[in-house]
Amino acid sequence: MNLRSFLALAGTVVLWASAFPAIRVGVDGLGVAALSFLRLAIAAVALAAVAPFAKVRRPRRRDLPLIALCGATGMTAYQVLLNWGEVHVPAGTASLLISVAPVFSVLLAGAFLSESVTRTVVVGSVVALAGTAGVTLAEGWSGFSAASLVVLAAAVVQGVYHVASKPLLRHYTGLEVATYAMVAGTIFALPLVPATAGAALSAPASALASAAFLGLLPSALGFVIWGYAVARLPLSASTAALYLVPPVALVVSFVWLGEVPHPVELAGGAVTVLGVVLINRRAAAKAPRVPGRQPVATV
Repeated sequence: MNLRSFLALAGTVVLWASAFPAIRVGVDGLGVAALSFLRLAIAAVALAAVAPFAKVRRPRRRDLPLIALCGATGMTAYQVLLNWGEVHVPAGTASLLISVAPVFSVLLAGAFLSESVTRTVVVGSVVALAGTAGVTLAEGWSGFSAASLVVLAAAVVQGVYHVASKPLLRHYTGLEVATYAMVAGTIFALPLVPATAGAALSAPASALASAAFLGLLPSALGFVIWGYAVARLPLSASTAALYLVPPVALVVSFVWLGEVPHPVELAGGAVTVLGVVLINRRAAAKAPRVPGRQPVATV
């Protein structure tokens, strides 16, 4: 692994991990609707500006319905649900709950893409879901809330996005798919414009800065350097790096927001990541790497 690829991968992990506490700051000052739209719009404009230099191609007309599905689920619905959930769920806890998304990806792929669901996948899914239950119920039944379910719903729609993007990745690069989906997601989020205008006028500078940070860095720059790294590294290395996002998010949340995770949350998060590792190791062993085609992730 050369230094540039390592720095790109490390930068991606830090940026995507920092998104969770940044969302908490942005939601407090802007609200769910405004933060969701501003992040999507800023990221879409930034990626569109980079597109000519990154040689992003125009999508084929027949791929537009699938791109629309990616935008509606992985961008619009994901942002709204995650932001809504973080109104009540700590940023570090949200990152642990979101880490279960690959479970829903493989289960949906088995249902809709006719991909085999092996014993390893089943075991990994059960382990990951058990870990997620531990995170959700870390403080007992009194700590269980609808907000936790909302964050888990965000993980589900991220799983839908991963499955919907897979056919697109046979023809487009990961950066191209992310760009198309971000633009489509912004279009679907246009009904949030009236709420955004009102909230932005009265929002504190810290919340506006958080929205700009989320759009420009974790969303736009994160996808650019992620694409750079995975195009030059083995799939196993780039996938393994994503396992670091929840622990790094916990550290950033502690430093930025002073959040101290419950020990049971940490244990549950570790179990969740273990289950995801089992699933992805099986997937990596079965799927050969195709040059120029990168896995897609969202934050």
